[in-house]
Amino acid sequence: MRRIGAILVLLGGLLLAAGAAVPADTGSARSEGNGQAMLLEVQGAIGPATTDYLTRSLEDAAAGGHRIVVVRLNTPGGLVVATRDIVQAIRSSPVPVAVWVAPEGAQAASAGTYILYASHLAAMAPATNVGAATPISMGGGSPAPGGDPPENEGGGQDQSGAESGGEGTGDGEGGNSPTGQDDGAGAPSAGEQKAINDAAAWLRSLAQETGRNADWAERAVREAASLTAREAVEQNVAELTASSVRDLLNQADGRTVRVAGESVTLATRDLGVDHRAPDWRSELLAVITNPTVAYLLLMVGIYGLLLEGYSPGSLVPGTIGGISLLLGLYALQLLPVNYAGLLLIVLGILLMISEAFAPSFGILGIGGAVAMVVGSIILMDTDVPGFSIDTGAIAAMAVFSTAVMGGLVWLAVRSLRLPVVSGSQEIAHARGEVLEPVDPERGTVFLLGERWQARSHHPIPAGRTVRVVERNGLVLKVEADPHPEE
Repeated sequence: MRRIGAILVLLGGLLLAAGAAVPADTGSARSEGNGQAMLLEVQGAIGPATTDYLTRSLEDAAAGGHRIVVVRLNTPGGLVVATRDIVQAIRSSPVPVAVWVAPEGAQAASAGTYILYASHLAAMAPATNVGAATPISMGGGSPAPGGDPPENEGGGQDQSGAESGGEGTGDGEGGNSPTGQDDGAGAPSAGEQKAINDAAAWLRSLAQETGRNADWAERAVREAASLTAREAVEQNVAELTASSVRDLLNQADGRTVRVAGESVTLATRDLGVDHRAPDWRSELLAVITNPTVAYLLLMVGIYGLLLEGYSPGSLVPGTIGGISLLLGLYALQLLPVNYAGLLLIVLGILLMISEAFAPSFGILGIGGAVAMVVGSIILMDTDVPGFSIDTGAIAAMAVFSTAVMGGLVWLAVRSLRLPVVSGSQEIAHARGEVLEPVDPERGTVFLLGERWQARSHHPIPAGRTVRVVERNGLVLKVEADPHPEE
């Protein structure tokens, strides 16, 4: 109970520390944003952490009276559900949102294209590009010509192979194929064509809402078209090019955009910039929704609970395992998970547990390790960059599980070679001390912590060491030990 109390006190202290790190008066912080531009940073693949960061920041901008929100974007794509949530947050924001593809060399590929099109003002830095939003089949592969598309029956989310945007949209490896397939793969199947049509309709609807080039938007989906910053402005995909935030705000001043169905004239010249970096909540979400981290949390949780089951009362493995398991499951439900892979991992763990309780000389254990490795490989149902499990982590878990199973098999084989040390076999040839003189009629010996009646063909005085020769019920037949010093 004292250990449990100490753990609860520790957890309470951590919660209090986390609460103290959050500003208590958010109203004063928001009031500082009045008459300012909020600058947000989006780097890397679009995922649950990005959605949380952007949606909460847009709410803060609306409550704090910011004049405009600038999203500096550099992404290869991301998960479709996260992209849709971000697009919805931008379109429903009462504060104008300018998406700026920056810095130089950045990209707004696939999912980034949808976010750029959803913005009230689209801007790009020099030497940046946008486009390549062709959907591909599930899992990053293309089915054979005329074949049925893979189904996502296992659950998880639709996704793009290299990037996503739209209902399972994205581009392939570079997005060079007009149909989103590998060269020479043939015409898209019915399922792929359905995804292409859905993505094209979504991006075209965003283009029509914002007054941008709808024809090129459809080409970006159907032909994986891409544009440089200058070409994007020339073809009405973006409104302007800007080399810095100040340049963007100065050029945006006086422009009229439609926000929440109303025309709004931007007054952004000489605005102060309120740079909002991701807070601890978004950073924590970004860490645990990393597929490798989520996978390791899941495995640590499972093994922690197993160790607690093998040694009840130790508390530490169970506490760490329980927390890790819950965090891992929370992260996995936010990610595109292949439930067949998750079930294989669970099956592998169950088989390894069975090996411990019903030794099969490694058959169950090795089978469990194989099932766990295969499940780990196919666990993430997406090829989006940044949303795959590191193969090194899978290999480490495979080696660890194999070592555990090897240890169990070695202990099982070793136990077969040891003499039995319990029951009747333990008494046979055991040694004891004579308490009362032993003869053919009577006698008592102390053996294995117990008093036994004993008989002997030859009298044996008290205090001598004897060895058991035979047992008849509760009476032992003994003889003097010829080597008592052993």
